[in-house]
Formats: sequence, C-alpha cells, structure tokens
Amino acid sequence: MNKNGSNVDQPGADEEDIVNPWEVSTHSAKGVDYDKLITRFGSTKIDDVLIQRIEKATGKPVHHLLRRGIFFSQRDMEMILDVYEKKQPFYLYTGRGPSSEAMHMGHLIPFIFTKWLQDTFDVPLVIQLTDDEKFLWKDLTLDETNHLAFENAKDIIACGFDVEKTFIFSDLDFLTNSPAFYRTICRIQKLVTYNQVKGIFGFSDSDSIGKISFPAIQAAPSFSCMFPEIFSGRTDIPCLIPCAIDQDPYFRMTRDVAPRMGCLKPALLHSTFFPALQGAQTKMSASDPNSSIFVTDTDKQIKEKINKYAFSGGGATVEEHKAKGGNCEIDVSYQYLTFFMEDDKRLEEIRKTYASGELMTGSLKMELIEILQKLVGEHRERRAEVTDDMVRQFMKPRKLKYDYPPAESKK
Repeated sequence: MNKNGSNVDQPGADEEDIVNPWEVSTHSAKGVDYDKLITRFGSTKIDDVLIQRIEKATGKPVHHLLRRGIFFSQRDMEMILDVYEKKQPFYLYTGRGPSSEAMHMGHLIPFIFTKWLQDTFDVPLVIQLTDDEKFLWKDLTLDETNHLAFENAKDIIACGFDVEKTFIFSDLDFLTNSPAFYRTICRIQKLVTYNQVKGIFGFSDSDSIGKISFPAIQAAPSFSCMFPEIFSGRTDIPCLIPCAIDQDPYFRMTRDVAPRMGCLKPALLHSTFFPALQGAQTKMSASDPNSSIFVTDTDKQIKEKINKYAFSGGGATVEEHKAKGGNCEIDVSYQYLTFFMEDDKRLEEIRKTYASGELMTGSLKMELIEILQKLVGEHRERRAEVTDDMVRQFMKPRKLKYDYPPAESKK
C-alpha cells in the first residue's frame, strides 16, 4: 500500500515491486526488476541503436550513466533526436522535491546527467522545486518547505549549471508571479478527472484536494507555453524530462492531456534508483544518516559509512569469498561504483576480480571511498561558493541566452 492507502502500480502479488512517486520498495536483494517495470509502465527500453544515434547526432560519446543502463528507459527520445538533427529547438525539464536540507548522492544523479544533456545538446533547462508538494505531503510549514527549496537550489547550482541557460523556480514563489504558470495548470486540470488521478496515483477519498490537484502543477513545466519569457510565447517547443522512473505516472498523465491542449507530448529518459547504503531492501532517509552518503559528509564520515554500513555481496569469510567470489548484483559498493566511476575498463576489471574472489570486499570499498571523498569534497567546495544572490539570479524569471522567433500561441 502507498501512503495514500492504495495499491497504485502494485499489480496484486505481494512480491511485486512497489514503484510510485511516494514509495519505492522491493522484496529482492537485487533491487527493482526494471524489465518488468518497463512492461508495467509501457515505456521503451533504451537500446544500443538509440545510444549510437545519440552519439552520431552529437558527435560525442554518451554519458556513462546512459552507457551502463542507469538511464534505461525512454518515451519519445527518437522525436527529440529528430528535432535536434533538423537543428530545431527543444528544452530540458527536471526537478526536486525539497523535503530536507540533507541531499544525498542519489539526489544528484538526475542533475549530473541533466548537466551532461544540457552541455551536449546546448539547450535551455528549467528546474522545478516542488515546495508546495512537500507542504501537502509532509509535516512541514510553507515557510519551511520554501526555505528548503532555496537551500536545495544551492546544491543543484553546485553541479555546475550555467545561469545563462538555466531557470530554477520554487512553485510557491513562481506561481504568484507567473500568469502563464497558473493558466497552464488550469488547462491541465480541466482535462483530468478525479477518477483518472485516483487510478494513476491511488488517491483516496480522505486525501486533501491539494494532493488531488497537485499533479497538474508538476505537469505544467512540460509545456513551453508556461515560459513565455524564455520561449517568446512559443507553444511548440518540445520538452525532454530526465527523471527517476518513479516520477513517470505524472508524465503519463501529462502525455495523455497534451494533444487535447494542442501541445506536444514531453519525451522522457528514466533512471534506475540509487540503492540505499544498507541494501536494496532498505530505505534511504534524511533522518537516518547511515542510510546513504550525503553531500555534507566529511571524508571521515564517508570512510566510516562505507566500511561499516555498505551492504556486501562478498563471502562471510576470506576463504568463502576466495572460493565463491562476490556477488556484484547485490553489493552496494560495486553498485555505487557503476554510478560514479567513469573509467569503464577499471570498472570491468573490478567486476571480474570481485566476482572471481580475487578482489576482497575491503579493497572494493577502498576504491569507492576514494572516489566518493573526491566527488563529495569537490561538491562541498562548489556549494560553499554559492551565495544567496546567485540563487536569486537563477530564480529570476527572465529570457535565457537562446532566441526563439515568436509564433502564434495556441489557446
């Protein structure tokens, strides 16, 4: 059951993975079965043909997160490549639900990949901070979620986004200043019935009307008509959304209403889930500092957490490990390396030697510790340089560096 007391996206069997915007859980030590999820959600697996087409179109190798299947599923990416190959514009949209100041490394994955997409395709990016959603779902005040949005923006900016190409907005702040935002929300709300959102999201009769109407707010940035300042009033600019696959229900709804609004369906790139430190069957939580590596962790904390808490797929004894080898499919340290080690050759070497029992768990963990200490340390330094004024610059509604010849708005 999800937090709304429903069986949304949980097709009957107790052993099925639960995947929806508010809950992700699995009974398998290997984690969520993503092939089954593709079938359930009706998306398309990213294959070698698509990866080769992206490389041919951009003239660059794809990001390791795409190459290794961490971004594994898509909707209409071919359409985005059609547009790009014709030298026509598109834009990127992603987001973050600011429920705590303590962002963990998993929270950064969509932003690391989105930055690569922006740099590679040279397109504008809008980032939605859903402080309104967190007010509706969590035991937080409006002021608290709005403050968390501002603080989370600093971590997002620290990923290296270009202020001339990127607009970051808090729903609570932008909605009061943007008629186009509210108009787009209204157009979506008119086309989605209560029965539809109940079916998609599992809302119950006891859920607040704020929750029931929220999906239209997350859907709205998928349409260029919401950003007249950026797109010169153009309503025909396609959108590509990189996100974790638990967010897909929002955009299935969005894609359903788009044609009836006279708008283009957004395209999506879905990522797998970042595993909790203590294994796929455990949860990551800001209230449990040992559930993940956080962007505020010191070198010492990173070393202690990996050594003490990272779930191991190695043998119980040295002898057993050498005889049977380690299981990379459930070993969290190895899984983390697939996210953060850029060197394919070294990663494959680690996989082979760990699986054969030649590489011990302690050595595997040391490889990860060094990479994470460097990544987190560099992120901490960049974040320390992000001032409140810089955040306000990114959050100011404005034209970005791109020019769009005006076109007739479709109403």
